[in-house]
Amino acid sequence: MIASSAIRAALAAVIWTALTGISAAQFPPPPPPPGAGSSVRDRWPEPPRSPQSSSPSRPPANPQAAPPAASPAQPAAPRRQAAPAADDDDAAAPKPAAPKPAANVVACSGVFAKDSTHLKLALKYDSRNIVFGDVDGPDGSKIKASILFPNDPRRRLEVLWDNEGSRSDTSIIAINGKSQWTAPKGLKLGLPLAAVEKLNGKPFKVGGFGADGTASVLGWEGGALSSLPGSCKVGLRLAVDGKAPPDARNAVTGDKQFLSNDASLRAAKPSVAEILIGY
Repeated sequence: MIASSAIRAALAAVIWTALTGISAAQFPPPPPPPGAGSSVRDRWPEPPRSPQSSSPSRPPANPQAAPPAASPAQPAAPRRQAAPAADDDDAAAPKPAAPKPAANVVACSGVFAKDSTHLKLALKYDSRNIVFGDVDGPDGSKIKASILFPNDPRRRLEVLWDNEGSRSDTSIIAINGKSQWTAPKGLKLGLPLAAVEKLNGKPFKVGGFGADGTASVLGWEGGALSSLPGSCKVGLRLAVDGKAPPDARNAVTGDKQFLSNDASLRAAKPSVAEILIGY
């Protein structure tokens, strides 16, 4: 009986060893996870160090023994030539100034085209920089418009719509106040009368000035400002110079018409106070 038990035990051990080997062959252990035993530096390795900065080798077992001489067949690596020092004149040279950002320009295309909308303006200039509210209209009235940069007088721009309900179909784009927007052909607020005439290429017609000291351009007389790319039109409101003599102001006030090269109109020194771009 003892011999039988020993034989069965030996046989079971042989069978177990065989099964374990078969299982290991069919189902090998999973490989170690990537990066196991490595640090973050292994994923973003440091740049290779130069031989001078590498860690020193271990000292020989006998500290009194001299290091072996270099073999003549293996010449020492040449030293890396140091980069030439920067010239003092180059170091002292001033850096070029950064370019100034382009001025805000209204064109009769893109987000200012006839088919524009309040939404297109919001996407272009960020919805936080546009509101829909009241602006000054004719004869002291208030009208609705989309207002770009309402809290920044130098970037403010007003856009009125033919379809006010959907805030679409551009009607008039108004540049006024202290706005620094530039209209087509280079028109901008503050331009003197002579400069506007130069942009037009010929004299244009101006109405008489009202009690508020402003007048409108009545016609461009076939000049360059009478036709703009994009099928839009441009109109101006001129303001008399506050320092103009009373006689000069009175001479252009009332129900009158002038050409821009008229001497009495030039004496009042008007300049651009508002620009209206319409379709």
